[in-house]
Amino acid sequence: MEIERKFLVNKRPDNLESYDKIEIEQGYISNKPTIRIRKADEKYILTVKSKFGVRKNEGDPIMNNEHELEITEKEYENLKEKIDGRVLRKTRYLIPLEGGLIAELDVFKDRLCGLVFVEVEFPSLEAANNFK
Repeated sequence: MEIERKFLVNKRPDNLESYDKIEIEQGYISNKPTIRIRKADEKYILTVKSKFGVRKNEGDPIMNNEHELEITEKEYENLKEKIDGRVLRKTRYLIPLEGGLIAELDVFKDRLCGLVFVEVEFPSLEAANNFK
């Protein structure tokens, strides 16, 4: 199970380039359940997510059942044909936080240029609810 919170970012940190980053290209084959393909640097991943629980309020943690499977570049390219060219590109910066957490700050490119958000994954629902 994945427990995460997402936040829209209005101002990027000044020192972004000092953090590790991953270049990501991804597309969605389905929304319910979420079936996503992703190229993260030179790694290819097929992800299936389904909602676990219901969010009562905006800002509450998102809980998903998530399964990831590493696939080959050829499998990725074959599946990419199924998304009709609707590919998202972004740079993900990995920013360490207190308590061993990582903020994954996504800076989108192309048609979503200007969109920036961050998500944090948590070990428990309690940790997600207590996060400031």
